Amino acid sequence: MIQVLIVDGEKSSCAMLAESALRLGHEVSVGHTLSECLEKLKSSPPDVVFIDTELPDGNALDALNLVHETPSSPTVVVMTAHGTPESAERAIRNGAWDYIPKPVSMKEMTLRLSRAVQYRREQHNNGARGIKRGGIVGNSHAMRSSMEMVKQAADSDLNVLITGETGTGKELFALSIHNNSRRRAHENFVVVDCTALPGTLVESILFGYSKGAYTGADRAQDGLIRQAHKGTLFLDEMGELPLPLQKTFLRVLQEHRFRPVGSQKEVESDFRLISATNKNLQQMVEEGKFRGDLLYRLGAMTINLPPLRQHPEDIKDMVAFYVDKVCHRFGVAGKKVSEEFLKYLTKYDWPGNVRELFHVLEHACAAALHEETLFPVHLPRELRINITRSLFEGNGNGNGNGNGQVHHDKDNKRGPEAAAQFLSLKTFRQSAYSDLEEMYLKNLLASSSGSIKEACMLSKLSRTRLYGLLKKYNIRPEI
Repeated sequence: MIQVLIVDGEKSSCAMLAESALRLGHEVSVGHTLSECLEKLKSSPPDVVFIDTELPDGNALDALNLVHETPSSPTVVVMTAHGTPESAERAIRNGAWDYIPKPVSMKEMTLRLSRAVQYRREQHNNGARGIKRGGIVGNSHAMRSSMEMVKQAADSDLNVLITGETGTGKELFALSIHNNSRRRAHENFVVVDCTALPGTLVESILFGYSKGAYTGADRAQDGLIRQAHKGTLFLDEMGELPLPLQKTFLRVLQEHRFRPVGSQKEVESDFRLISATNKNLQQMVEEGKFRGDLLYRLGAMTINLPPLRQHPEDIKDMVAFYVDKVCHRFGVAGKKVSEEFLKYLTKYDWPGNVRELFHVLEHACAAALHEETLFPVHLPRELRINITRSLFEGNGNGNGNGNGQVHHDKDNKRGPEAAAQFLSLKTFRQSAYSDLEEMYLKNLLASSSGSIKEACMLSKLSRTRLYGLLKKYNIRPEI
């Protein structure tokens, strides 16, 4: 049975929708405030949520991420009596299934509810087929949404454009689409790095060449496009494809036929195209740097990958996955991860995204090659310095923002739910200093193998002072 949660400050509107849901045979719970909504999400995770934007204690659009993070990952319909184009865009971008202007008739509301429930059921039934994730890690709302798009792309044969910042894993998602495709999974996945195509050989690399096409061509050679026949052609960093070649490739994309260099005959290649870029191709079209007709052909389906800073809750799972992977490659036993190590990683906003995280973990595992546990001391020195400095910098100083996270971009936004839990700078500094002091003492004892004498020599602390600090943090040296 479908569980429906209705949140509306107008009790009459709330009662009307609840009546519709009950008549359709669904279980119903109601609330009239944002706080009631969040409480009911915890106590009884719903399948479908109808929520008004203007609630007595806040705007629902500010809490959509919290709604989506509910274990049931509900289908969310947003209602509003004061909608704007900007709020409509914001609702959809934040994962709303629908955005409804109020007032709504009983008939219309019942239809909207029926459609949302129908979608939910079909999504649940369709979701029974598992998705092969490969190396894609994370279960946040952002990652679940991306994987849902992967599933949709795999079930079709449309051209897919994957966008996202450098290091977000665009090739990994492209490979996941290929591996989950019923039609092409067992065929070739051919990668073309558009940034590495040499200008003089680009046509030969892509289209191949016939025997005798030029000096040294003693035999015919298939190009990358032909090698992708019946499989998937992945064009990485499509924005770097030379403008003169874009027109040629547009015809290949339309006809799936082309002529190798030096050949008199055309050959066929029944490939599925997936492209990726970290650039704004629409802006490049406006600037005359990219063909608009090609862009329209590339993006029949578009998947926008979120930067890591927008789903830091996935860092813990990513660390576990990548640390095991690196240790296996190094031929050493798996490592434990200290809480302090994870705290450090979540205080950084990862401008290089998942790729940067992987390289940092690779460094840490190498630094702790024969040790059992990863501590912050195993992180690259410059990263530790940046994060540690940020703990003691106030707003407007350096890269810190007063909450202990190093920021490298200006699009980080904190909702009201985060602001409500924000500590004073003094309290935060005290807490951060205590965390660092405790971490230092644990690392000190680990480095001195539990020897108090050696620990005093390394730290330049007196025995009395060291014992006092150990007692303060309830740390017992192993003797």
